[in-house]
Amino acid sequence: MGKIIAVANQKGGVGKTTTVINLGFAIAELGKRVLLVDADPQGNTTSGVKKERNIRPSLYEALIHDVSVKDVIYQLKDGNSSIRERIDLIPSNLDLAGAEVELVSAFLRELRLKNILEPVVDDYDYIFIDCPPSLGLLTINALSASRYVLIPLQCEYYALEGISQLLKTVELIKKGLNPSLEILGVLLTMFNRTVLAQQVLEEAKRFFKDKVFNTIIPRNVRLSEAPSFSQSILEYAESSSGAIAYRELARELMENE
Repeated sequence: MGKIIAVANQKGGVGKTTTVINLGFAIAELGKRVLLVDADPQGNTTSGVKKERNIRPSLYEALIHDVSVKDVIYQLKDGNSSIRERIDLIPSNLDLAGAEVELVSAFLRELRLKNILEPVVDDYDYIFIDCPPSLGLLTINALSASRYVLIPLQCEYYALEGISQLLKTVELIKKGLNPSLEILGVLLTMFNRTVLAQQVLEEAKRFFKDKVFNTIIPRNVRLSEAPSFSQSILEYAESSSGAIAYRELARELMENE
């Protein structure tokens, strides 16, 4: 059965989408089958790997209109990339913003995504869900569907602000919806060699103890540029520090299973 991993943090701009895309591609490079699920109405995972915009049907149609999951999975095959042969995508667009409201009255509303993914879980080694920067119903659906949650933490002031609320949400979901949910790890992102970044690293290790990944994602301009070309960092700048870091993270994640 594929491992479903929600990448979540209610703060925006901490590297959730960057991690979903580049960790997914790094794991696919190691020969694994990967599904990327874009559960953020901003659709940045979608635009980060496909040049097409407003792809339909999308996750919205699966969540709200019961469209089959197999009809909303898109292959990323590209003749120039052997990695893309092993990666598929469930896309998102702004339609998904309305799902928060429409799900309120839905039957088993917190488990819609879990039920959608069940028929294809065995088709993949890893499924990564990009969560929106909130703790609303879309994030709750992602956590309810997942075996693990990966928390990106930006190496800047107030980095840990709000994390306690995310941890409370994880505990509530464990108690009521998904007893098997675990924190896979905390990933330090946008790290540069400043006193502040080092303080955030030390504070994170004190707070999360052994749950902090050894791999640290550096602040790297190539990582910021890659999505504008709808490419992962492994395709856009394969020798950059960002690409090296996500390859290291993929190996660390797989070794620690």
